[in-house]
Amino acid sequence: MSACARVVPPPRPTPPVPAPAPTPVPAPTPVPTPTPTPPPAPEYANALAAGVRAGPALRLGADEAERAYRAFRASCRTVTTRRDTSGLTQPEDWRDACAGEALTEPAAMVRFFERNFEPVIVGDGAAFVTGYYEPEIRGCRTRQPGCEVPIYRRPPDLLETNPQTGAAGRGRLDASGTFVPYYDRTEIEAGVLAGRGLELAYAADPVDLFFLQIQGSGRLRLPDGGVMRIGYAQQNGRGYVPIGRLLRERGLIVPPVTMQKIVAWLHEDTGRGAAMMRENPSYVFFRELTGPGPLGSIGVPVVGRASVAVDPRFIPYGAPVLLSGMDNARADGLWVAQDTGGAIRGPNRVDTFWGAGEEAALIAGGMSARGRAVLLLPRGALARIQSRAAAAQR
Repeated sequence: MSACARVVPPPRPTPPVPAPAPTPVPAPTPVPTPTPTPPPAPEYANALAAGVRAGPALRLGADEAERAYRAFRASCRTVTTRRDTSGLTQPEDWRDACAGEALTEPAAMVRFFERNFEPVIVGDGAAFVTGYYEPEIRGCRTRQPGCEVPIYRRPPDLLETNPQTGAAGRGRLDASGTFVPYYDRTEIEAGVLAGRGLELAYAADPVDLFFLQIQGSGRLRLPDGGVMRIGYAQQNGRGYVPIGRLLRERGLIVPPVTMQKIVAWLHEDTGRGAAMMRENPSYVFFRELTGPGPLGSIGVPVVGRASVAVDPRFIPYGAPVLLSGMDNARADGLWVAQDTGGAIRGPNRVDTFWGAGEEAALIAGGMSARGRAVLLLPRGALARIQSRAAAAQR
């Protein structure tokens, strides 16, 4: 039996199958860490709601005291008669400071502020400061070739209250008698006001007029060499949109963003520039000024390096404002609130006025600073505010 057995050879080894090459896995696309959005600044109705406390002791130089004193005296007619929407003062609070003969010695002016005012901080006192100036642009009284951009007077159909409800707010009545927002920049520049006899004058360059509207007043250099001074008459009620911010956010201008950079960008392509300007729907109407000027919103001439535009809900008109520790030291000093503007909103928001001319334009166009604002109130006002606050908490 064993002889009949068949010998079976061992199986031939199967060659190993190579393992498949690993499929490369693409590296994951890095997900950028989102930049945390800072919480929006709280909105307050006025300075009282933002909170008021005593500020540091005053330390004034003679030069800044002299400029501020002259500006303050010019504001006395307003502060002693006008209701203060900030809730901080009453007309009678200002009367002692406004009484008596005008001072002439700078040292006496320093003592004037120390004697009549006390320093107060509204909210956290953190100030954001910009600048404005009185521009001079090419213009003409009547339309002519090369001078064809209309500068409009205030239209008679621009209302400041809703006649149907009595609510404050600028607008107009449409054909059906419904109160609606007033025309925006795009509609006005497209000619909705043309042919109504509202043309006060004409500008040679739409970009120049755009910035004159932002400044609120300015001069027209006429073809015969004369000057026509125009000032703010009213605004259409539309919200102000700073196109400098839009240009920065869209990466169209490399920071720092200055007025000079914005002007250059707008002039590079007139179509693109016109579209960008129309993203700011706010539009300002003017009147001719024949006396000293330019005039602030309280009707007195603003003074270069002395006057500021403020939000009167937080800084009373006529009040001195001490700016200090600014990261642009040009803004440091004592200023007086005599104006306002569409972009000036909130506590410690200050727009410094630098006068007219090339130097003023350069300083104002590059002014963007942060530091501390101390408001000077007539003595006794803070004690009354604190007394009322304590009584309300009982």
